[in-house]
Amino acid sequence: MKSLIAGFVALLFAATLTLWVKEDNGYVLIGYGHWTIEGSLALFVLAGALLFVLFYLLLRTLSRLWGFPGQVRDWRGHRRTRKAQQALTQGLVELSEGRWEAAEKHLLRYASQSETPLLNYLAAARAAQLQGAHERRDHYLNLAHESMPAADVAVGLTQAELQLAHQQYEQALATLTHVRTLAPKHAYVLKLLKKLYEDLGEWDKLEGLLPELRRRKVITQDEQLELESRVYLERLRKAAGESDQLVLLRLWNHLPRSLRGNQALVEVYCELQIERGTGDQAERIIIDTLRHTWSDRLVTLFAAIRGGDPAQRLALAESWLPEHADDPVLLLTLARLCLRCKLWGKARSYLEARIGLAPSPEAYRELGALLEQMDESEAAMDCYRSGLSLSAGPATLQDTVKQLPASVKTNTKQSSELLLGVES
Repeated sequence: MKSLIAGFVALLFAATLTLWVKEDNGYVLIGYGHWTIEGSLALFVLAGALLFVLFYLLLRTLSRLWGFPGQVRDWRGHRRTRKAQQALTQGLVELSEGRWEAAEKHLLRYASQSETPLLNYLAAARAAQLQGAHERRDHYLNLAHESMPAADVAVGLTQAELQLAHQQYEQALATLTHVRTLAPKHAYVLKLLKKLYEDLGEWDKLEGLLPELRRRKVITQDEQLELESRVYLERLRKAAGESDQLVLLRLWNHLPRSLRGNQALVEVYCELQIERGTGDQAERIIIDTLRHTWSDRLVTLFAAIRGGDPAQRLALAESWLPEHADDPVLLLTLARLCLRCKLWGKARSYLEARIGLAPSPEAYRELGALLEQMDESEAAMDCYRSGLSLSAGPATLQDTVKQLPASVKTNTKQSSELLLGVES
């Protein structure tokens, strides 16, 4: 379209010039010394136009010749940049495909000529990490920092990610600590610190990080509750290993109010107190919890409390029967409390009721031991045989045999009959 318009304008100009020449027959006379030049005005106009065009073309040619080396440099630079971009793309594709050696090669080939050398070196560091070449990885990370010193946070985060993936926890902690001084509010820095503390089991430090994780919305509300529960769960277990018995109690008393009703925490705390022989610290918590939340685990733990008045516990546990008459866990707990109170007949009734509802190796073992104590050897052996037959596999079978009374395990004839009974 542009060519058509230009041609039309040129044609119009030529027609106008022709008409002008025909109407005006003027001439031009130029004298210089002994020289004179005379001609029509039209001829001089055409000659002037031609000289102007020639002069313009000469200047353009000289300008191009003058700038030719720069144009060659620009062309070569664009070519290198294009190749660098192609190499970066190919390297990233190979990295995604798991061809790490080829990816590393392509990412480094034109990294120095790339418009984004930082990306080349960071990706090459990942490729080296995946090959187990940690020295090369660190070298590429240094090159990435040198290529863009202002990208300290990006380089540090990548380095921390790779160190965490290789379980270089001390190095990762040092890296993240440095990055956090540069970007204290960076959400991803906090997220990596959270993962690091979880991997290291640094629950005290993770607890200190929780407020910042909430404030920066690094975790959701549900994730926050789950993480808080896990943090205090692990701290309770750690406190249970302390020689000072008050450490566990103090930690429980300082538990956030929002976690006091956490079922898992209550169960673990009570179990730890009972294991330490301080079940009296757990008894009131178990009773208060069972009033509003029924828990099979807490009911089982209630029977494991040593000391105090077992008869009082039995009376309390029996008060739960009207609402939980068909609860096999409660029946087993009642039987154990009766055994503690030496109420053999009552214990037998609860165990038989438990077996009638939900037979289990544990209930049969308890009943067998009771019957043996009551000198009902044949009935006891039947219970042991039934318990073993319910065992799910070899591992469970061995565990059950280990828990049998010594009189059964040492009696060769009885053991043979028992095993024959299971096989049949």
